[in-house]
Amino acid sequence: MKSAPTPAVSIEAFEDGTIDAEAFNHESHVYAAWLYLDCWPLNEAIVKFCAALRRLTIKIGAETKYHETITWFFMILISERRAQAEQTSWFAFRRDNSDLVCNAGKTLDRYYSKELLGSEQARQQFLLPDKVAKSDV
Repeated sequence: MKSAPTPAVSIEAFEDGTIDAEAFNHESHVYAAWLYLDCWPLNEAIVKFCAALRRLTIKIGAETKYHETITWFFMILISERRAQAEQTSWFAFRRDNSDLVCNAGKTLDRYYSKELLGSEQARQQFLLPDKVAKSDV
């Protein structure tokens, strides 16, 4: 995977909603989560990240895009992968975890059915995966 520049994201801009919403793509979400996990333990990072993401989606008029299960799931995976990583830089993380950055849909499909992720309950609260990843069997 070709190395990409660090997304133009900071915790401050994310929290105060001054981040460029047009440029806040999936990789930017993952990078912001990575930054939060660099500053706080998982439980605190999840609370802070989710609150900031909800505020941002409301500010830009996209509150229906917020999805609690997907947000928590990626925060947990990013935290787990960071703990297992030999290198700690964003660039190394991105290179070694392309499934989280570039193939998020496939990653979600390994763990969650479309029915579960499409449910209102999954949008509003974190739900555990309803599928077993093939590599876990």
